Amino acid sequence: MSSHLEHIDTTKNIDTIKNLDEVSESALIQLVYVSSITMTTRLNTSIFDDIEAQARRFNQYNNITGILCYGNGHFLQCIEGEKAQVLALQQRIFSDKRHKNTKTLLLQAVEQRNFSDWRMRLLFLERWLWSPATKQQATKLTPFLPFAPHGWNPKRTEQFVALIKTFETPPHIRAAGITYNALGNMFRHIAAPHQAFLIVQGVLIVLIITALILLYV
Repeated sequence: MSSHLEHIDTTKNIDTIKNLDEVSESALIQLVYVSSITMTTRLNTSIFDDIEAQARRFNQYNNITGILCYGNGHFLQCIEGEKAQVLALQQRIFSDKRHKNTKTLLLQAVEQRNFSDWRMRLLFLERWLWSPATKQQATKLTPFLPFAPHGWNPKRTEQFVALIKTFETPPHIRAAGITYNALGNMFRHIAAPHQAFLIVQGVLIVLIITALILLYV
């Protein structure tokens, strides 16, 4: 098993990684890591759909369960499965160029899974992405917002995982024609309720520019 650990930058991981040598390959392991989304990834309008599709295929085949959270430019993912599969997936995830600043918050043997759905649910931790139907349960996340998981200790991480596993419906909205891309959703959030206002302002700006051109020509 030491060969798996040699390729992992232990400066980015918690001390519990040292204890996994004594855990059997078939033991149930829980990994929670955080990372930051890159600017290129931010501009990819299909990023979350791509991640969800890839995770669905891989997790079903490897009996991996968990949840992927996104907010404030950060990813937090909880992955559960057999030791060999989880550590192999960790290597794959940490080498993915779609995110950076990867850091392991939890890596430990557990008796049972917190999440039973191998489809890897997506949880968005930005209030403007929450639908009215999910805002009530999403308010429970207030102590963890604004979302800045890189500074969390193991205890706070466990509290967060314990909370989100109780959610019946992931707090997010799915908008036709607009993906979960942060920039796209921010524009939709601002523009959608004020379309008439924006149209009027646009017309006024055009008229002002036209008047200035006529005045100085």
